[in-house]
Parts: sequence; C-alpha cells; structure tokens
Amino acid sequence: MHPAVHAFFDEATNTLTYIVQEPEGRACAVIDSVLDFDYASGRTDTRSADAVIDFITAHGLDLQWVLETHVHADHLSAAPYIQERLGGQIGIGERITVVQETFGKVFNEGTRFRRDGSQFDRLFRDGDSFMIGQMRGDVMHTPGHTPACLTYVIGDAAFVGDTLFMPDFGTARCDFPGGSAETMFDSVQRILALPDATRIFVGHDYKAPGRDDYAWESTVGEQKRRNVHVGAGKSRADFVALRNARDATLAMPRLIIPSLQINMRAGHMPEPEENGTSYLKVPLNGL
Repeated sequence: MHPAVHAFFDEATNTLTYIVQEPEGRACAVIDSVLDFDYASGRTDTRSADAVIDFITAHGLDLQWVLETHVHADHLSAAPYIQERLGGQIGIGERITVVQETFGKVFNEGTRFRRDGSQFDRLFRDGDSFMIGQMRGDVMHTPGHTPACLTYVIGDAAFVGDTLFMPDFGTARCDFPGGSAETMFDSVQRILALPDATRIFVGHDYKAPGRDDYAWESTVGEQKRRNVHVGAGKSRADFVALRNARDATLAMPRLIIPSLQINMRAGHMPEPEENGTSYLKVPLNGL
C-alpha cells in the first residue's frame, strides 16, 4: 500500500509529526506529536497539536493510533491531548520499561511512578503488526539512540524516528543512557534491508550545511547511497568511531529534563502536589 503522509514541522524543536492515512479510507495514525513548551515560564501550549487535530477533523479522518517512535529527549509529546479529543490508542515499544527504570532513578520518582509501561495503551514488540483501517503496519525494534526506539513500516513508508536523518545529515546520537553506536549500526542495517523504493520519513531535520530548506523524506535507496554516516558501504567500525567522536562534542538537548519526565509518562504531567500544581525536577549533575 501507498499511504498518504501529511507532515507537520515544528521549527522550535526541529521535529516532524506525521499523519499516516490509509490510501482509500478515513483511518489514520499520528506519529510523534508535539506539545509546545516554554521553558522559561514553564507554560505549555497546544498550537502544534491543534494543527494536527484540525487537519484530521477538516478531512473527516478517523484517528486510530497515536504512536511514539521512542521517548523523546527534545520535545514534549501531545499524545494524551490528541487522544482526549479524537480517540485512538497510544503506542510505544515494550522496552519503554527500561527507559522508565533508568530515568525513574535519575529523577528519584519513587514507588508511585509505575515502571511497567502501563501509562501507554499498547506496548509493541519487534515483529508485531497493527491495523490502520485496512492498512497494516509492522513494527521493527531499532535501538541505538535509545533502548526503546521503533521503526513503523506502514505500506511503502518507514517512520524511523531518530535512527536515521536525511542522507546529508546522517544518524542520531547514541550517548544517552542505554544508547549504543554499535547497536545503532545494526538497527540501521535492518532499515536499509527494506526495498530500495521504501519511503523513509525522519523524526527531525536540522538543515545540513549547504541545504537551504528543511526536508524529511528520502528512500532506502538514497540512504544506502548517500547517507554521510552509514552510506556507500561504510563499515561498522568506521561508523562507531565516527559516531562516538561526534557524540563527545554534543551538548544535552535544551528540553531533555522536561521531555523525559513527561514522555516516560506517555505525555502526562507528573501528579499534582497538594496545591494542585504539577512540578518538574532538575537533577543537579544527574545527566
């Protein structure tokens, strides 16, 4: 199948949100939604999510899934907000439990924070499939950036999250807890084993040097030929050396502290305290 794919780019976080629609029907899924957040004031805003909701409503679509490729460290998820208004099930990889255990300790969440993934409606395993109307989606576990990263292969389209970027930008960092450049290389090879014509939709774009416009769609064939980190037959050893050297120069994402605390809860805020307000923690020297 050749699903219709509608992309929404959030320039504040360089994030792509996708609506994936069955080619001859109304069923759809949303992948990697964004809840806008102003760190200085601690205020959230729903304008990015509202644009997605407005599109679905205006086109009479039936939202069946709100999917996450992984627990994002650079933006907040709007999954609960979208689900509340349009329905659908929230899905993520089953190894969310590893991420919850790791960052539950980092943020000293205590026993009230569940580390079993039960905040999500569906925990996907490698090889699972799901339906969007009459269109099937298949799940590939593609860790490396995080332990829980998934690629959703829906018809002739693959939604790779933060595993691959556009060919001129390469791949995602692997230095977060549970990340691994060696594992990333192996995951990328699984993606590149898909048919060459498979459309690749990336989770972020940062305009590689020399490129004037944002971009988010390539193909498996293009990635194999041109990806600056893994293309043209680059060896595993060369990739690992390149990736580890680059990661050593990178600062933490600006929104990593709020993003992790909220996204490991499926986009829900921490439980309000006795005054009715939710709070985020900043672990000093913890990341």
